[in-house]
Amino acid sequence: MRKKTIIFVLLAIMLIGLFFVAVNTGGIKISFIKLLKGLFIEYNRDVEIIFDLRFPRIIIAMLSGAALAVSGVLFQAVMKNPLADPGLIGISAGASFFAVILVMFFPSLYFFTPLFAFLGGITACILVYTLSWKSGLSPLRIILVGVAVNALFSGLIEALGFIAGGKQSAVTAGISANIIMKTWNDVHMLTGYVIFGLIMGFCVVDKCNLLSLEDKTVRNLGVNVNGARVLISSIAVLLASISTAIVGPISFVGLVVPHIARIFVGSNHKILIPFAILLGSFTVLFADTVGRVIVYPYEIPTSIIMAVIGGPFFIFLLRRSEKTYGN
Repeated sequence: MRKKTIIFVLLAIMLIGLFFVAVNTGGIKISFIKLLKGLFIEYNRDVEIIFDLRFPRIIIAMLSGAALAVSGVLFQAVMKNPLADPGLIGISAGASFFAVILVMFFPSLYFFTPLFAFLGGITACILVYTLSWKSGLSPLRIILVGVAVNALFSGLIEALGFIAGGKQSAVTAGISANIIMKTWNDVHMLTGYVIFGLIMGFCVVDKCNLLSLEDKTVRNLGVNVNGARVLISSIAVLLASISTAIVGPISFVGLVVPHIARIFVGSNHKILIPFAILLGSFTVLFADTVGRVIVYPYEIPTSIIMAVIGGPFFIFLLRRSEKTYGN
């Protein structure tokens, strides 16, 4: 327990340090003391610019990272599948598709984008579960069907973009996997949904731990297995969808973070979920910061950085799962 506490503290310190690095990434740089003075004591023009332009981006990166990481933890618990990730199994694509529809046809309802994205995520999740069922759920079958569902919704998004014609960039800008030009309005929209989703995630930690057992054993303990799966899946979809609605689809966060977290703190979800929140925040903020500096003054989207990191990691896990589950 002491070792896990030390790991938590070290990760928290690293996240704080990365936060300050992200704040100072760009043309304007400021010391930590001046930053605190400008925020709480006296007006500073540089601090005001940083506060209005960089703080929303940093906070959104951290919130979306936490949401995607916990979503991945929950999906992996429900599916008993080490490859489950909201981006890989089509949840993020479904959420993006519904978000695009809202932006295209009902722009005045933009504030409800997270809710509409949640509806898209639920639709994709139902499709994956339904089409994957064949005398049970095979982990690899879920991934294969998820890839197909992801391709379907991604194709529909591209089709809507072409239908929009000259408005294509405007339609897709809101759901592109980049955190450029995010404002405090986006922060306020995302914060409430993420906090609610994370609280709900903490409420189902015991059910997540029980689902690691055989279904027959769980039923003997008086737990409704199917009901628990539906509840946990809904929370996972909510977290993935609201993140996608604001920052766009970012794959592999929900895959990479839970696996790394388990290496450090084990599989007890009471510890795993809070650690995944910190590690997910750190991962997406790190990817966004690297994307800002690697080809400065240009930027590489966060999704591309995560793809470069997560792609090889996914191949490694896929090869391991083939040995474990077969076909």
